[in-house]
Amino acid sequence: MTEWGIKMLALIKSGNISAAVAQIKATTSSKDVRELHAALTKAKLLTRLPAVELAINDQLVALASPRLSRSP
Repeated sequence: MTEWGIKMLALIKSGNISAAVAQIKATTSSKDVRELHAALTKAKLLTRLPAVELAINDQLVALASPRLSRSP
């Protein structure tokens, strides 16, 4: 697990869900989000945290979709 994932687990376990959701929505790495999802599933925390699960699913969808190119 990456450093980001470890920090996110600590943030979630401390109960600061709003900060965790904000960090999930700000990440640019789908690998990190998938790893966090797997860790939360393994720890059986995901079912108790619907806001985190929704943020993870939304971010995975956003990162999977093509990005709009910006003109120079």
